[in-house]
Amino acid sequence: MRQNSRVEQAVGFLLGLVDGETAERVRARTGLPAPERPEATAERLRRAWTWAPHLPASVALWILENDDPGLNAVVWRYIPTDSGLRRAIARGVPFGPGRTGTIRVDRALPGAEPEIPESYVRHGLVGSLREVDSMAAGRAAASMVLTPDDWWTVGEADRERPLPGYARWALSVRPDCPPLVRESFGAHAKFTHRLRQAGVYDGPAEYVTSEGPAVRVLEVLALGHALFPARVREAEDTLRPLVREHLGDREEAWAVLAQLMETFHGNAPELVVTAGAIA
Repeated sequence: MRQNSRVEQAVGFLLGLVDGETAERVRARTGLPAPERPEATAERLRRAWTWAPHLPASVALWILENDDPGLNAVVWRYIPTDSGLRRAIARGVPFGPGRTGTIRVDRALPGAEPEIPESYVRHGLVGSLREVDSMAAGRAAASMVLTPDDWWTVGEADRERPLPGYARWALSVRPDCPPLVRESFGAHAKFTHRLRQAGVYDGPAEYVTSEGPAVRVLEVLALGHALFPARVREAEDTLRPLVREHLGDREEAWAVLAQLMETFHGNAPELVVTAGAIA
């Protein structure tokens, strides 16, 4: 296998789904190093994320759900076009389920809150959304929806009288848009496709089965225990039965998987099944 850090992390994540003895034998066969401790991974990523030039929106949200000020400051660098998430981070809005109040804002946060839209100043939250007549205006107005109460207010307003299309779209591609609110904005195939293009997923299981190439997804998931531990388990539960059925303890199948990893364009389940079939 031609090793690189991407392949090592991607294969390493899948090896975490089998027993320790099998994983040790496969590592010896393929030359993979021992897994990195989650604490070391988290510290390394606080310094530099070379793997995430385009962080999927939902993955950014799963990291923010830790409500860790240091991680929030790092995530800030990878969401330059999401004014809503940036505003929430700058104001200390919590993302973790059930959390209230505000959290500390890291002094190392590399930036300030985006400018407050003039339409919000003049018309308020719902009024500014109803004034939207372009995608840019929609994104600006949607960036002021920050708390659960804000989302409830927006959902109620849309049920009373549908918001403009640009406003609905700008709200729907916010990864923190509650599922019930998003469902009211659309459910057809074209709508779902646009959400995927925006990097928005219902959860890790959908991310694993919908996104490719597999090496990029598995590389992100390999950092899950350090960055989004509460969410990564869902991805593991999705892949574990496939890994055990198609790869199991067969060293040859794992070797094929490692060889395919860099050039395979499909999603992670497809990669596992293909490697098992070839072996």
